[in-house]
Amino acid sequence: MLPIITHPNPILRQKARELTREDILNPKFKKLMADMAETMLKKDGFGLAAPQINQSIRLVTVNNNGEIAVFLNPKILKKSWRKNIAEEGCLSIPNVFLPIKRHSTITLEFLNLAGDKQILKTKDLLARVLQHEIDHLDGILFIDKAEKIN
Repeated sequence: MLPIITHPNPILRQKARELTREDILNPKFKKLMADMAETMLKKDGFGLAAPQINQSIRLVTVNNNGEIAVFLNPKILKKSWRKNIAEEGCLSIPNVFLPIKRHSTITLEFLNLAGDKQILKTKDLLARVLQHEIDHLDGILFIDKAEKIN
């Protein structure tokens, strides 16, 4: 299991670099993805971004209903105008849960494990988790987006 970096570690505030094809095809990268997925599951996380394990690269793993999904160089192409508010937490900010407003539907562009471009339109929990994890890749934490709900 990999150690989780916690706030206020400066790596959590850096913009992560894009992965290259060479990165993706490197056998060490495959091990890193497997270790990330194992860490996320053992810590009961919905998602884990590479900066949270001290790797400033654009890599996200997500627990999608018990199946591990990996997103390389994810980028949100479209966001719905409709937003939802739900409580979020973060493995890098233990024991803090806050209401966060997020887009209810997003269209995402990313690379798969073979380095091929993919498009995914998703909604609800998966859309929320992906927005949270992509924020990590841009140095944004959920506490930055917290709002008081009256």
